Amino acid sequence: MTVTSTAGTRRRTGFHPLRVAGIARLCEDAVAVTFDVPAELADEFRFAPGQSLTLRRRVDGREERRSYSICAPAGAAPRIGVREVPGGLFSSWLVHELRPGDEVEVQGPTGNFVPDTETPGHHVLIAAGSGITPVLSIAASLLRNPEITVTVLYGNRRAATVMFADELADLKDSCPSRLELVHVLSREPREAELFTGRLDAAKLRELLAALVPVPEVAHWWLCGPYGMVTDAQDVLSGLGVPSSLVHQELFYVDDLPPAPVRHEEARIEGATSEVTVLLDGRASTMALPVDQPVLDGAQRSRPDLPFACKGGVCGTCRAKVTDGKVEMRRNFALEQSEVDAGFVLTCQSLPLTPTLTVDYDS
Repeated sequence: MTVTSTAGTRRRTGFHPLRVAGIARLCEDAVAVTFDVPAELADEFRFAPGQSLTLRRRVDGREERRSYSICAPAGAAPRIGVREVPGGLFSSWLVHELRPGDEVEVQGPTGNFVPDTETPGHHVLIAAGSGITPVLSIAASLLRNPEITVTVLYGNRRAATVMFADELADLKDSCPSRLELVHVLSREPREAELFTGRLDAAKLRELLAALVPVPEVAHWWLCGPYGMVTDAQDVLSGLGVPSSLVHQELFYVDDLPPAPVRHEEARIEGATSEVTVLLDGRASTMALPVDQPVLDGAQRSRPDLPFACKGGVCGTCRAKVTDGKVEMRRNFALEQSEVDAGFVLTCQSLPLTPTLTVDYDS
């Protein structure tokens, strides 16, 4: 997730019940859900391309939250794309049980995986599977500027598993000279060998060499499973692309490496840190254990703290450390520039100092 435009500044709100305006079947295991936003909440749910919505529901008495990327262009009604995760409490409900007219608790848009749609240039978007969700929003919004060109490289297993196939085709038809759309299928042969196979490092090198003038690309947008994203980062780094031009959104999938374990010698049994949390203009100070993430400990006093995945992936719990230090165990959401500026993922941050202040409003 990245900060590339002031339009992408995160905005935190409470949860609101939104009526489901429509559900479109994308393929056997995926749907697009459009929400009806009442006029009084229009400002709260105005989004930038590439942002996400966090949904909330109770399952067996337990609160569950999930973050889903918005797949609509800026200015349209908020719409999310959802692919079923086997055994997923949330995704299975959305894909198979939700109906138009139902109400869902939704939090306002957040996230900084947002492009600058005003500056001319060439953007390359690389996605796999459900990673196309924010990429569709970004591509459609970028193409509204006649001085922007876009290349989309999209990997899937088979043609039947391609999400938003018709919308991508329509987008191509509307901007034939400014959008290059490439489908790569791993389990279904295509006429050209170049477009057959898994979207891994080797395939990306082939595709970029044949299709993309790498030095002329203004920005790169990567969204998909951990392996695809890291492969793409390695390939681009090897081609001399500055990391500041490469932006990522990681989807929580099985191939994520385990979170690093805090070494026992770094812990002091029973020790606490005096942590001050700033959110929505209100400060709360509490003693938290040093061997527990700030988010988990602080939620007992501040249940309103924002979160979704708690895996260091979505970036919903992003906050700025303004006093003290933390150890961030894993990070798949923040760019190095954000970390350098003091931002952390509170779901992964352990206090390292006797006092600590984290500001969610920054």
